[in-house]
Amino acid sequence: MPDNIDIIRPQDGYQLKFLSSKADIVIGGGAAGVGKTYTLLLEPLRHKENPGFGTVVFRRTSPQIKAEGALWDTSVAIYNKIKGTTPRETSTEWFFSSGAKLKFAHLEHEKNIYDWQGSQIPLIEFDELTHFTKKMFFYMLTRNRSVCGVDPYVRATVNPDPDSWVAEFIGWWIDSETGFPIPERNGVIRYLVIDGDNYIWGDTKDEVIEKASYIFDEIKLKTDIDFKEFVKSVTFISGDIYENKKLLDVNPAYLGNLLSQDEDVKASLLYGNWKTVLSDNDIYEYTAFLGMFNNVYEVDHSKKAITADIALKGSNKFVVGYWEGWELMDIIIRDKSDGKMVVDDIKSFAKKYTVPNYQIVYDNDGVGGFVDGFIEGAIPFLNNGTPMINPKTPVKDGSKKKPDNYQNLKTQCYYLSGDNVLKGKYKISEFVANKMYDNKMTIRQRFMFERKAIKRGKVDMDGKLRIIGKDEMKTKLNGDSPDLMDMFMMKERLNLNPIPGKAAVKFPYQGDNHFVSEYDKIR
Repeated sequence: MPDNIDIIRPQDGYQLKFLSSKADIVIGGGAAGVGKTYTLLLEPLRHKENPGFGTVVFRRTSPQIKAEGALWDTSVAIYNKIKGTTPRETSTEWFFSSGAKLKFAHLEHEKNIYDWQGSQIPLIEFDELTHFTKKMFFYMLTRNRSVCGVDPYVRATVNPDPDSWVAEFIGWWIDSETGFPIPERNGVIRYLVIDGDNYIWGDTKDEVIEKASYIFDEIKLKTDIDFKEFVKSVTFISGDIYENKKLLDVNPAYLGNLLSQDEDVKASLLYGNWKTVLSDNDIYEYTAFLGMFNNVYEVDHSKKAITADIALKGSNKFVVGYWEGWELMDIIIRDKSDGKMVVDDIKSFAKKYTVPNYQIVYDNDGVGGFVDGFIEGAIPFLNNGTPMINPKTPVKDGSKKKPDNYQNLKTQCYYLSGDNVLKGKYKISEFVANKMYDNKMTIRQRFMFERKAIKRGKVDMDGKLRIIGKDEMKTKLNGDSPDLMDMFMMKERLNLNPIPGKAAVKFPYQGDNHFVSEYDKIR
């Protein structure tokens, strides 16, 4: 065989086992780096010569499809090697010479499932199944139909999430004590019938039919279809990064990145543990947050800005970030500083990058209060200040816009920041990521370390959304403050009053204590 022929095929282990399974529903993954997405995209190729065959591959949000190195890019790397394939990037579709096709789509909201009413999809695939709701998954099974001669089937990938509905669904394959996949059950097929919110499992179709006989009473009177047609075969296939030899050859540093994480992250992503909680009230979803560093997608760079978390000679660090739109491009970190140094550092960034004062946000609590008199027009950030009106919050006809229901401005900005990270709006430049935070961690490592301290707090009787207190954050960070994350979240303050050069002129609504800007009043 000529050396210049590139053969597309699965590797032994996880990839081959996933593609070889005959189950109706195969859920695969568990650990990072096994080649889940690659394998998912190989599956439709077995039917590329069938003119009536179609595949839909779902991600939760549309940015997750087009992010650098994600679904679309991986599909280009694979399908461009196949003769007769035609991409249509605007609609994220692939067409094969036979007439077979593949489409990438999102299900951001549960209502989006109804966009697929009437569809017949022979192969439905979910990338990162834990990001989807239970309702989304089981409704789409009703669209899993075929008239092309291929029995309809479903394939999905996952990363461990013990709080997700998926953890319960695949529970038989997972050791309830340790959280690790049970080796002897890896790839073993079981059988299932759904009764509302209940799963009826069995080791054979006959066992399931017997357990679920009451479901079929009505069907017996109206059809002579074999009840076995209503039983789904299901399996879970786990794997680890060590099975992906190509990845380790091409990018061995990826393994190093996983090994350098804290014990919880390693247990989940390196070893596929389903008891480790990564998403326990996290404001920032782990994989999305990591994507700010690993993905090289383009983000909006339209407005320059500076955000500063002020500290002087205490234990906290003084952190100044320079932004081009949604990308953090440069950063200053100082262990110790005085008032003059703080002001000089902010002004030096503003001069270097031509940032107007009205696009500078600084922490005005405590020692940061003195900045107001030295940088005219800069925006003071009051952590415990009143939440602001969000220009993007929808309102009913005739009603007034009011601030979202957060405990304070800091909480509001953290929640908005987490949402926008999940949507793929943020990026941290390689230059910043690789800078040293201290003599132990890079900026990237420090961000990942601080992320775990930013968590949702309990909602009190007033119904306001909260985050955990600063003392609890410090406990999670071994006594440190989340100085990087505080600087990062302040970027959202500028999104709440986006009119350049217009300061917020405060006046109260009649009958409550909230404030709106002059701009919000005239809108």
